[in-house]
Amino acid sequence: MTTVTSPIAGRAIGLAAVPDPVFSGAMVGPGTAIDPLREPSEAVSPVDGIVVSLHPHAFVVVDEHGHGVLTHLGIDTVQLNGEGFELLVNKGDTVTRGQGIVHWDPAGVEAAGKSPVCPVVALEATADSLSDVREDGDVKVGDVLFGWQ
Repeated sequence: MTTVTSPIAGRAIGLAAVPDPVFSGAMVGPGTAIDPLREPSEAVSPVDGIVVSLHPHAFVVVDEHGHGVLTHLGIDTVQLNGEGFELLVNKGDTVTRGQGIVHWDPAGVEAAGKSPVCPVVALEATADSLSDVREDGDVKVGDVLFGWQ
């Protein structure tokens, strides 16, 4: 069982509320989404594992069970070309839950005309393999978002 915790602080809104059909339709995988606090912060690793994919706007950490968790910082933020994002680790690094991965500014993302909402997705999972998915309420960094069987 993998416990996935929140990489950022904000309010859980669920994937269906994400303003992007690929995420809201769970095409990437099931999970939830966080509407972040509008202040510069570090997005941290939601699990212990290895950083297998790393971009300014998104990262994937795979844990010891082979579960890959995607954290996507905002919607269409790839179009910002890394502006306002600072990588704190390298691809291939082993990280621990709560370790900073990317420093970013959700307010800056919003000012650039993009949604700062952050999908947190269980890659290649089935919806019924997740439990206790958090879809509402305030969340702090490290609060449990869902379990993955």
